Amino acid sequence: MRQLGDYGLPGSLHIVLTEVAAERAAQDAMWGLQEHPDGTGPAYAPEADLAKQAVTDAAAGGLLTWRHILYEEVLEAFAEDDANRLRAELIQVAAVAVKWVQNLDRRAQSLDEPETVTPP
Repeated sequence: MRQLGDYGLPGSLHIVLTEVAAERAAQDAMWGLQEHPDGTGPAYAPEADLAKQAVTDAAAGGLLTWRHILYEEVLEAFAEDDANRLRAELIQVAAVAVKWVQNLDRRAQSLDEPETVTPP
């Protein structure tokens, strides 16, 4: 049964988020609790603006890639110094990364499916 967010691949969102949760647990097991400064702020806004323009240009030229989209989201997060806005941007980063993984899985599944030939 397809659920909202499954990206055309039933169960996909649950599978990917389960893998993300397992990776997070592995990080904690390896590194323990980590506390670091954010290292973000308005000084990175010019880079974020360039990434936004790159997305616009690539989309206009029919050349938009997942790399463009994720890079823009990451740089938008880097440009934030407000904790609430930074959190929202990081959620967007995570969501784009999850959707990219789902796209990879969807492509892999379509390669596994037998090719349908339509008679002439």
